[in-house]
Amino acid sequence: MLLYPNAKINLGLNVINRRSDGFHDIETLFVPYPLLSDLLEVVYASEPKIFLYGIEYDGAPEDNLCWKAYKLMQQEYGIEPVEIHLLKKIPVGAGLGGGSADAAFTLKAIDYLFNLGLRDEVLASHAAKLGSDCPFFIYNRPMFASGRGEILTDFDIDLSEYRIEVATPPVFVSTREAYSGIKPHRPAEPLSDVLRLPVSEWKGALVNDFEATVFAAHPSLADVKEDFYNRGAVYVSMSGSGSSVFGIFKTETL
Repeated sequence: MLLYPNAKINLGLNVINRRSDGFHDIETLFVPYPLLSDLLEVVYASEPKIFLYGIEYDGAPEDNLCWKAYKLMQQEYGIEPVEIHLLKKIPVGAGLGGGSADAAFTLKAIDYLFNLGLRDEVLASHAAKLGSDCPFFIYNRPMFASGRGEILTDFDIDLSEYRIEVATPPVFVSTREAYSGIKPHRPAEPLSDVLRLPVSEWKGALVNDFEATVFAAHPSLADVKEDFYNRGAVYVSMSGSGSSVFGIFKTETL
């Protein structure tokens, strides 16, 4: 079975508070970005294997989230072995959710291959064990996220009059680095209210809390943001904890 796990972007990201378990409560809107995707193949096999291609992967193949997704499903449902081939094209450590997408799509592939017939809600509960934003990729439509990012609610947003460009400079931003400078707080205006403003009014109102500290540590990312605005973007932001930056442009009409 061949699948194309796609990237995502974050529209706004507020870090609300630090939890007793060491994680943080956040609010954000996840939006699929189908113009950038990995290539995932999951097939029946005599013994379980995983092969990684493309972007260099730092770590043992068995540490990959696709493998962990297979092991979770094998333990839960006693499925037969599979062979996983993953071609990475989504940049790593870029705030685009590539690893989470790969894991979620592996769960969906296994559900299909072994006729498990699992509802999205069940697959999402499994995905939450693999990573905070993995459940989003089970649904793969605009979703308002809270908690660690695993509590998802459908959010109606229309971006059909806009196009989105993503730039990923050669900068790696670890999640630990991004959170190290964060001071959790609840914004004066709820994120959901800001998102309902016209896109043309998002600049200065729709905020990613990670930008301040990440841009201070990596000024080149701020330059990318400025360049998008100079090119006519109506809204620009870093995605997730970085390092990718996206610009939203009004689609030209003839």
